Amino acid sequence: MVRVGTDIVEVDRVRRAVERTGEAFVRRVYTEGEAAYCDAGAARRFESYAARFAAKEAFAKATGEGVGANVHLNEVEVVNLAHGKPVLRLHGTTAAFFEEAFPGACVDVSLSHTSKLAVATVVIGTAEE
Repeated sequence: MVRVGTDIVEVDRVRRAVERTGEAFVRRVYTEGEAAYCDAGAARRFESYAARFAAKEAFAKATGEGVGANVHLNEVEVVNLAHGKPVLRLHGTTAAFFEEAFPGACVDVSLSHTSKLAVATVVIGTAEE
C-alpha cells in the first residue's frame, strides 16, 4: 500500500507566525535541530521553516490521521543527510503511532520552495494491501 500527503504553505504566513510569537511558535512546531538548521540559513530562514511545516502537514495527511492525538508537529522532524537529501525522523507519540499503524513502512519526503511558497510531499510505503 502506498499513501501520499502533500501540503503547500505561504512563506509569509510562517514568517508572520515566527515574528509574532517568536520562540513560542518555533518550540511548539519544530525540534531544536530544525530550528538550528533554519536559523543558520538566515537568507532562506523562513523558506526553510515553511518547507518543514509543509512536510509535517504532508506526513499527517499521508497517515490519514491529520494533526491531533497521534501526530504532533514537533515530533515529526525533517533532517538533511550529508548530501542534502531531506528525511523524516519521528519521535515520541508520533513514532509509536507510526510503528503500530504502519509496521515495516518506509517514508520518503520531498521539499521545494520559492520565496513565496513551500511545498512538501510525503510518501508512506507499506507491504500491506
